[in-house]
Amino acid sequence: MKTGFIGLGAMGMGMAQNLHQAGHLYGVWNRSKDKAQAFAARTSVEVAPSIKALAAECDLIITCVSRDKDVLDVIKKIAAGIKPDGIVVDTSTVSSETAKQAGKLLKAKDAHFLDCPVSGGVEGARQGTLAMMAGGDEAILQQARNALSAMARNIVYIGPTGAGQACKAVNQIMCAGINQAVTEALAFGEDMKLNMDRVLEVVSSGAAGNWFLDHRGRTMLQGAYDVGFKVNLHHKDLRICMEMAKQNPETRLPLVEMTLKQYEKLMEQGHGDEDISALFRLKHHGG
Repeated sequence: MKTGFIGLGAMGMGMAQNLHQAGHLYGVWNRSKDKAQAFAARTSVEVAPSIKALAAECDLIITCVSRDKDVLDVIKKIAAGIKPDGIVVDTSTVSSETAKQAGKLLKAKDAHFLDCPVSGGVEGARQGTLAMMAGGDEAILQQARNALSAMARNIVYIGPTGAGQACKAVNQIMCAGINQAVTEALAFGEDMKLNMDRVLEVVSSGAAGNWFLDHRGRTMLQGAYDVGFKVNLHHKDLRICMEMAKQNPETRLPLVEMTLKQYEKLMEQGHGDEDISALFRLKHHGG
């Protein structure tokens, strides 16, 4: 399928690169033109003059932007140019309600929408090993699957439009809990004056082993927080989770509430653009 990509940020750049290497990518658009032009110089992929123009040329458009308002703004511009039966796959993390609104905007143009948020961090985006949680029409997903497989190792259909984002909310809540557990445990290990290299070696091979410990354990112990998933973006995602939880009066998210407060403290201290493992700063200093 002739594929366009919108949003060349930390995640989008790697995803677009993998689409290009697999021979799917026709053109790109990015709000900051310098990033798009640098990508084009490296790959010879066309930079579209506008979102509308890119949509008019492609059978499949993949978007990766940061916030709900941005997603809806982009979808409206895509809708102005998209072909009938065109497919839009949004890999951003937004609310289920935003996904449903996007779906309605495209349905009015006889086009299709899939909410397909991803997990796996910048490393997964670069390596093409992301996990993708898909909402929408399963038959439409099958049409797009070949191109999406260039970016994601595991693509799982979750349910109707909005279900992909609801699944991503589950993922983001779980990430918050893992972050809390790993940062607190490693700070405790340091307080106990343990050899932390040996702690990581043995703990990562046992029942407590996990992706976050493997990929962020050593860097946080070294005081390095310059890679991965930013605090301010996870904060945004967890606020979405809190809003979604309001749909059910019985839903409680105490761990999310605690993490939001701690992220806000980090952001106030100027650490919002650091990886979420920067939570170790607070655990380590009694925060």
